[in-house]
Amino acid sequence: MKNKQILLGLAIVTGLCSCEKADNNSMSDKSYQTPKTKLESDVMTPEVLWSFGRLGGENLSPDQKTILYGVTYFNKEENRSYRDLYTLSVDGGTPVQLTNTSKNKYNEIWRPDGKKIAYLSAASGSMQMWEMNPDGSNPVQVSDIDGGIGGFNYAPDGSKIAYIKEVHEEKTVPDLYPDLPKANARVINDMNYRHWDNWVDTYTHIFVADYSNKITTGKDIMPGEKWSSPVKPFGGMEQVVWTPDSKVLAYVSRKLQGVEYAKSTNSDIYFYDIATGKTMNRTEGMMGYDMNPVFSPDGSKMAWESMERDGYESDKNRLFVMDLATGEKTYYTKDFDQNIAHLTWSNNGKAIFFISDWHATDEIYKLNLSDGKITKLTDGIHNYRSVHVAGDALVATMVSMSKPSEIYKVNPTTGEAQEISLINKDILSQLEMGKVEKRWVKTTDNKQMLVWVIYPPHFDANKKYPTLLYCQGGPQGTVSQFWSYRWNFQMMAADGYIVVAPNRRGLPGFGQAWNEQISGDYGGQNMKDYLSAIDAVKQEKYVDEDHLGCVGASYGGFSVYWLAGHHNKRFKAFIAHDGMFNLEAQYLETEEMWFVNWDLGGPFWDKSNKIAQRSYANSPHKFVQNWDTPILIIHGGKDYRIVETQGMQAFNAARLRGIPAQLLSLPEENHWVLGVQNGILWQRTFASWLDKWLKEDKK
Repeated sequence: MKNKQILLGLAIVTGLCSCEKADNNSMSDKSYQTPKTKLESDVMTPEVLWSFGRLGGENLSPDQKTILYGVTYFNKEENRSYRDLYTLSVDGGTPVQLTNTSKNKYNEIWRPDGKKIAYLSAASGSMQMWEMNPDGSNPVQVSDIDGGIGGFNYAPDGSKIAYIKEVHEEKTVPDLYPDLPKANARVINDMNYRHWDNWVDTYTHIFVADYSNKITTGKDIMPGEKWSSPVKPFGGMEQVVWTPDSKVLAYVSRKLQGVEYAKSTNSDIYFYDIATGKTMNRTEGMMGYDMNPVFSPDGSKMAWESMERDGYESDKNRLFVMDLATGEKTYYTKDFDQNIAHLTWSNNGKAIFFISDWHATDEIYKLNLSDGKITKLTDGIHNYRSVHVAGDALVATMVSMSKPSEIYKVNPTTGEAQEISLINKDILSQLEMGKVEKRWVKTTDNKQMLVWVIYPPHFDANKKYPTLLYCQGGPQGTVSQFWSYRWNFQMMAADGYIVVAPNRRGLPGFGQAWNEQISGDYGGQNMKDYLSAIDAVKQEKYVDEDHLGCVGASYGGFSVYWLAGHHNKRFKAFIAHDGMFNLEAQYLETEEMWFVNWDLGGPFWDKSNKIAQRSYANSPHKFVQNWDTPILIIHGGKDYRIVETQGMQAFNAARLRGIPAQLLSLPEENHWVLGVQNGILWQRTFASWLDKWLKEDKK
């Protein structure tokens, strides 16, 4: 087997990382440690960007003293990832590498008694549940479920496990016509036939099995149901949760079919009683997303994330708590004009910790249940991504525009954070990152808008720099302190560009009114906000206002297409990735109808609907006659939310207009770029296009 080489053309310095290596069978097929690296330059390159270790899946041991987590590295030559498991003391110190094999590990969790670590692996040929000792030794396959499983959870008393598995509930062509076994076709009778990046041929169901050292079958608790739990495409085992007494399994599902499923966001939290086999909807009548239940330590209460309105994916995410004995629901964030996420109970059950975005950073907050008081615990230029209670401390993951995710120990009283994982310390210590500056810019309607400005490494205020306007997707996705492996601001800055990233209208973290303004107003105030941002920053003497570019993906791609027809010669180059170009086509091509119904206002054929007609009047394809600027278009072939024909239409329009254009088609990618070689190709293509139009004529 090839060496698990993660470096991407970097020079290797002799020596190994500081991780301890467990002496165990799970690492017996090779001995590999992440080598220290000497970079060829002190600024980011695509290869360096893809060499960072990617942290995920962190969770605490039952005694709250040890963190279990996974780290993924990418191998460019093999065009694949390697993911291994580690443990680390909550107090910090040297991490212990538990696994080191070619078979990636997922869904890593502690057994409730803390004596085993369980995970998913396809080492036996299909994805199954395995267990090993906490030091990584003696890995043993636990499940042998036909077809494999997609995730699992232990019952708290250790008596059972819940696992998820794909099941067939629809008839295939061979089922309908047995004499045509080689026919390659689908017979489709209703909507929801494909979603995000997959054809909907199966549904994810939950099974319950008695826990033993060899699990071969379980009971489907959703028999015959043509919907899934967890909710696709992003739901995981956080949506399948046992009550502390192990008597009930709570799960999230959107129990609708066909057109109704495509039009709705109404997911609910269901309780399945293990003893009786009966299922109860505990959030019935709550019409938006109800997600991610978490139970108080004594099992008397359930907290969860809830949105009010059906069909609106970006509604305010509210914090509710239910008294399970009475069914009484309490809405704790009614006067808190922010979203909440990642709910975690305190050990005594008297408080809930959560993460919320305000003014483009994500911080940790605490809710006291006794008086409903919410306290902000942390503050800084960063994003917290998760939070866990570890005795008297908190364990959290944090990122910023200048640093990928790491684990921190956080003092819940002072908010002070100590980095303890240090996964990427070696690479980061050799890189010069660009300065990240927060500005407030006045908009055309006299509001104040937060704008991030990211400067190139080794910035010299006496020089002039080409500058990029970054257009955010979502459309309601905050331009916060995120770290991206595609839209990485430090990568753009390292190429010699100043980056202007505005929190324009339609983004959370600035109150619900700011967030909601964009719905039904595509091409309206938020476009003015973009131009306010770039027009303000281009006044600086170090900005080369004759060499401005504009880039973005998804709604940001729509923004690029729209601005291409309205920019009044501000920009010299455009890049649009997975953007909406023709809104009338988008309405009928997308698979999530609730999105276009809410954000565009409804179907284009409803001439009496003034909001919808305003939306379609602002479709970028109606302004192609004004295009006059070179444009790079990138689109994924498996993007079913915004299908690739949108990008093809835009490319064809540009070329037929005689405008320099390039199309980068990625047939195997979805709404993102997940493959390592495709990711590096994306970065190289992105940079070369900008350099061609924003730098070459300056040489």
